[in-house]
Amino acid sequence: MLYWLTELSDGGDFFNLFRYITFRAGGAFLTALLFGFLFGRPLINVLRRKQGKGQPIRDDGPEGHFAKAGTPTMGGLLIVGALLTSTLLWARLDNGFVWLVLFVTMAYGLIGFADDYAKVSKQNTDGVSGKLRLAIGFVIAAIAAWWATVLQPEAMQMHLALPFVKDTLINLGFFFVPFAMIVIVGAANSVNLTDGLDGLAIMPVMIAAGTLGIIAYAVGRVDFTDYLDLHYVPGTGEILIFTAGIAGGGLGFLWYNAPPAAVFMGDTGSLALGGALGAIAVATKHELVLGIVGGLFVVEALSVIIQVLYFKRTGKRVFLMAPIHHHYEKKGWSEPQIVIRFWIISLILAMIGLATLKIR
Repeated sequence: MLYWLTELSDGGDFFNLFRYITFRAGGAFLTALLFGFLFGRPLINVLRRKQGKGQPIRDDGPEGHFAKAGTPTMGGLLIVGALLTSTLLWARLDNGFVWLVLFVTMAYGLIGFADDYAKVSKQNTDGVSGKLRLAIGFVIAAIAAWWATVLQPEAMQMHLALPFVKDTLINLGFFFVPFAMIVIVGAANSVNLTDGLDGLAIMPVMIAAGTLGIIAYAVGRVDFTDYLDLHYVPGTGEILIFTAGIAGGGLGFLWYNAPPAAVFMGDTGSLALGGALGAIAVATKHELVLGIVGGLFVVEALSVIIQVLYFKRTGKRVFLMAPIHHHYEKKGWSEPQIVIRFWIISLILAMIGLATLKIR
């Protein structure tokens, strides 16, 4: 919205700063962070009054989690609100990629909100049917996948780019759409599975979003793509502003989610943010790199899949409890140990993901 101030510029004054994506990304970060600090406590107070007993705690979960009973959920509203406000304020609203990632984020956020509301109102952990959530999620992902192909250059539509390999695109044809759908749905649900400890999910999300934001900025600049041998996707640079909003809103939320959490993110936040990561990866043609940058989320999801399949086949468990962060809880790791070590792993994976920009 503020980009229109460039029309007041003669090319050498303050208003000219609004032409620069990096300047507006900084503005988006600060706006989202301020939003979190201003509205965090009032939102928590409202959620506490409305929800009463707070988020239901699983009976079969780690024993230490019973002490968290009464903590309100739906804290993702704070992140989503900060992200929406900062993006609309600082991004170019004539950019299709901005609206694409906002659409996916808000749509998945609504799914998560419905699930959180069902859990709180019924005071059980069932929520919305898993099959219904997946079905709606795949519909949203299908729209996003088609939308992304329309926005991308014709030579890249329905193609898959390979990391570490330059000037290579694999034509998936019609199969690109279901592939992109799996990326978006998988990212959303992987982040959702990771959100099980205070502060565990939000920092890896911010790290992954920041990394993808840098990639989006590079992919959207022809001078960078020429130098790095990347595929040029015009317009993706504006996504950096969106990811800056995730970082600012995420930090604002973490202030209240740090152990012991005053509020949980809930599915409202985890599905929205996970879907956003998937949408950015599809928009920038870096779907496979998301698997590296978001490797922690992949491991969390795989631990659940392996546990379920192995138990059905043998009646035994591979992990003491899934997702894998609960496995380490059962092994005696403290919650802060798990959270901080997982943050470190996320940062390492992000560095590896960024390295794919140059190693080609």
